[in-house]
Amino acid sequence: MDTSNPSNSGAKTEKSGASDPRHHFRFHLPHHHLSSVFGGDWFALKAEAFARFFGTPVFLVAQTVIVAVWIGINVVGWTKFDVYPFILLNLAFSLQAAYAAPLILLAQTRQADRDKAHADADAQHREALAMAHEERLAAAAKQGAQMVELLEQNTKLTELTKDLSQRIEMLTVDLHGKLLQKNEK
Repeated sequence: MDTSNPSNSGAKTEKSGASDPRHHFRFHLPHHHLSSVFGGDWFALKAEAFARFFGTPVFLVAQTVIVAVWIGINVVGWTKFDVYPFILLNLAFSLQAAYAAPLILLAQTRQADRDKAHADADAQHREALAMAHEERLAAAAKQGAQMVELLEQNTKLTELTKDLSQRIEMLTVDLHGKLLQKNEK
């Protein structure tokens, strides 16, 4: 497999991500069932997009322009479809509010659910990292203790080797002395 191509390696990661403990979204998988409050069909997606559009600067500027043009046309007198108290404009605002408020609240509720799910997944991830860190610290402490034990054993073996070398040297000197005495006789 060509690992130099990011799309190839990404595709492999996505496919094996659920079983791969190193996959960074593995804690989000239990929350994958969270979908839009509006559902998952075409209408639901458009409804949520529309609800999210209400808070954008584009919507606010467009609405301001439309209201200004509406009032301007009726005040100047080009047409008289909605004279001064602007009853139709008030009706349009009421209708917009009647639909916008529930859509916005639903979108906020859904976003809060998503945020909570992500916060839970992040908390699980932090806990897993903390546990892995504790396991690494325990393994390092165990290896450190083993190293100290091995050093002590090495020191004992070195001392034993030194003692044996001294005994061998004494025996060699003794044997050499006895051989020289035997040859002199």
